[in-house]
Amino acid sequence: MVNLRAAAVQLTATDDTGRALATAERLVREACDRGATLVVLPEKWPALGSGEILQAAAQPLAGPLGQWAAALAAELRIDLVAGSVSERLGPASAEGRLANTSVHYGPDGSFRAAYRKLHLFDVEIDGRAYRESEHEEAGQAAVLSHLADGTGLGLSICYDLRFPELYRALTVAGARILSVPAAFTLATTRDHWEPLLRARAIENQCFVVAANQIGEHPGGLRSGGRSMIVDPWGLVLAQAGDGEGLCIADLDLDRQDQVRRAVPVLSHRRPEVYAAPVLTELTGVTAVAGQNGS
Repeated sequence: MVNLRAAAVQLTATDDTGRALATAERLVREACDRGATLVVLPEKWPALGSGEILQAAAQPLAGPLGQWAAALAAELRIDLVAGSVSERLGPASAEGRLANTSVHYGPDGSFRAAYRKLHLFDVEIDGRAYRESEHEEAGQAAVLSHLADGTGLGLSICYDLRFPELYRALTVAGARILSVPAAFTLATTRDHWEPLLRARAIENQCFVVAANQIGEHPGGLRSGGRSMIVDPWGLVLAQAGDGEGLCIADLDLDRQDQVRRAVPVLSHRRPEVYAAPVLTELTGVTAVAGQNGS
């Protein structure tokens, strides 16, 4: 049996980066004490709120927060996905554009990968508008990292969860685990969070480690929690409680291999027929050209 133990950390970020740092460190250490060798923090775990709050907390990846994460990963000998942070893209003295960036550090403290969020959260939910693009630049590439033992780790962030093509691309590239640091709103956590996580796990036959924010943030923002770990069959292995904390589970990679052999969806893919279908009207029914419409 090939196992590794993973943990998803759940916390409430505000404009107090010092508090968030202390909470994150306490929970990462708790996860390590409980045997976790892979730990994922939530989206924007150092600070969450208005654009001004994000600007105030933003740092280059090599700044103090990055140094803290690298040192903690090395001390605890873990793979640490430092959720996502507000990355300052320009000079440290400038309040320019930011990126929403997830960073993976290895058990030796080395920088393993950085992923900048591809899909920006420009939506309206319950009458409230969210406009990430006002402050942030979208990333331009999917990123596959690897744990210390070589296991493929697909990086993503929050709203990415609604774009299955990203996760399929990561899986085809070799991902066996998908990390999802998030700050899902209260409403979308209630109605969409678990179905989307389980769908991404089932369709890609991957483990999903999803760390969500919880509670109230400055400016009336609210996140829904329910951080969870899902297995390649779509079963929820662990879920966090209704406050700051963590969930933890063993990931059985041998079982994952069995699922992929029993239901070989990845080998049954037909990417040659998926590209931009040509649509034609047949007796009033829209069908893909060359098919019978059934």
